[in-house]
Amino acid sequence: MGADGSQIGIVSTQDALRQAQDLDLDLVEVAPQANPPVARIMDYGKFKYERDIRQKEARKKQARIEVKEIKFRPKIDPHDYATKKGHVERFLRTGARVKVTIMFRGREMARTELGRKILDRLVADLADQAVVEAHPKQDGRNMVMVLAPTRKPPEPKSTEPRNRRESEPEPVVAQAAEPVPDPAPPEVAAAPAEAPQET
Repeated sequence: MGADGSQIGIVSTQDALRQAQDLDLDLVEVAPQANPPVARIMDYGKFKYERDIRQKEARKKQARIEVKEIKFRPKIDPHDYATKKGHVERFLRTGARVKVTIMFRGREMARTELGRKILDRLVADLADQAVVEAHPKQDGRNMVMVLAPTRKPPEPKSTEPRNRRESEPEPVVAQAAEPVPDPAPPEVAAAPAEAPQET
């Protein structure tokens, strides 16, 4: 194929290379499995740059799921438990998965069931917000569990009109009343006019 995408036809490799060199471009094999193989004359540097830009844009559009981690101790204080549970709830609301880790130290390793109780309590407390994606398992001195947010059921579509203006009654425009004439001032009794005197 030529640089403009036109079909050149079957030519030898040497002729194709010569044509590419004449145009100061590269000869790139695009379909090696075809018979005969298909090559294209192009600016390979520009092609790679545009391909990288497309891949970068595609990665931006992909939904990335974030994993947050929160750590508990087997003998955690009730207030600390409530605080950390609040953090887990906040992470779940943002759509992130949460890795919950119970850390054991020293002789606490002999009482791993305490850590399991904390994880079970957390799952029960967050039953309406999270599901267990990875069940608790021992990882060295830690016990690890992964929670994922539950998908909220779609809200039922209301039969009310979407546009607020449609649901509101039309405002009544008050029409200006015709001006009322001021009442006539009280008549002042005029003095009787004197009759003209005859001369």
